[in-house]
Amino acid sequence: MTQDLFDYAANSARLQVAPLAERLRPKNLSEFVGQERLLGAKGPLKKLIESDHLPSLIFWGPPGSGKTTLARVMAAHTQSNFQALSAVLSGVKELREVVEEAKNDFKFSSKRTLVFIDEIHRFNKSQQDALLPHVEAGTITLIGATTENPSFEVIGPLLSRTRVFVLEPLDGGALKKLLVRGVDILKTKIDAHAADLLVNYADGDARRMLNTLELAAQLADPGQSIDENLISQATQEKTFRYDKSGEGHYNLISAFIKSMRASDPDAAVYYLARMYEAGEDPLFLARRLVIFASEDVGLGDSQALPLAMAAMQAFDFVGAAEGWIPLAHATIYLALAPKNNRTYQAYKNAKDEVQKSGNLTVPMHLRNAPTQLMKNLGYGKNYHYAHTDPEGSKKMKCLPEEIKDKKFFRQK
Repeated sequence: MTQDLFDYAANSARLQVAPLAERLRPKNLSEFVGQERLLGAKGPLKKLIESDHLPSLIFWGPPGSGKTTLARVMAAHTQSNFQALSAVLSGVKELREVVEEAKNDFKFSSKRTLVFIDEIHRFNKSQQDALLPHVEAGTITLIGATTENPSFEVIGPLLSRTRVFVLEPLDGGALKKLLVRGVDILKTKIDAHAADLLVNYADGDARRMLNTLELAAQLADPGQSIDENLISQATQEKTFRYDKSGEGHYNLISAFIKSMRASDPDAAVYYLARMYEAGEDPLFLARRLVIFASEDVGLGDSQALPLAMAAMQAFDFVGAAEGWIPLAHATIYLALAPKNNRTYQAYKNAKDEVQKSGNLTVPMHLRNAPTQLMKNLGYGKNYHYAHTDPEGSKKMKCLPEEIKDKKFFRQK
């Protein structure tokens, strides 16, 4: 009993200093957030867990999608012993020790052992081979976790003895639920817009979001609510842009671009000369010409982009003394060229949709299926090859289901 008390105290102390993501790990299925397709009311994984007849499994999903957490929850729910190994740190020796312990536990207490192997794709072929007899005999129930495609990273014999479940990145709703829990544990507050920024930054990775939240809370002054600035500091990424200095520089480059856009070659070459003679970085000017050739001329004259690229390369070839000649050539050409920004606008429209709707699932019929596993999962089903089925290809929807009728590129 004394040892148990010491163990409890030690575990409690470790939990207090553990990262927020560790402190928030759910202890049962009801606390688990996300992966509704697998764990919802009719989810196949939920049925397997509740039936207490778990086969050996491989979880394939991105970082922070809950692979390790789900394995722990499964072990607790099925009353199995839980043994965790990292394929980075462990080898056959450690695996044999775990297997021997599992045999003894089953022999003396009829208790099964669930062996979780994180990053199982890092086990080499011989290490994966060592798992086979124990998985096949049922000595252990294997739960492998990988961010890599198991079709390529897990040997065929082991793959045939396991079931693969695909975990998706957590959606915004799931992340916000975890965010609320994290804020509560940290006893802090977060502004609504800062919360949205943090969820967007996480990109489906719960661990990334919670680690950033914890750092932002540590950076906050006592009683300060976590705001956009703290999120920016915690991510070390500029969330917002501010024009703080160099007004003359920005005024001149703005005038340069807008003069070309207005098809005024005189003004365009004038502002080019103003900047070039003042010592502006010529390659900066060349880059602006390349951008303008696609952004503003675009399909109006498809030769504009190769010419702008040639001007940039020509400057690099001839040097600064006469490099202004190809730059002036490109400037006047672009100013006189017909303008068409439909490709630019198409990307902007698509970008707005991406920011609005996040990482929507790629339709199954557009996914490549080089392995039998992927074919069994439905990859490539009902795809119409344009060269043999042009009519079927034209009717095929290629955007994600949620935005299947969206138009980003305008023909006219």
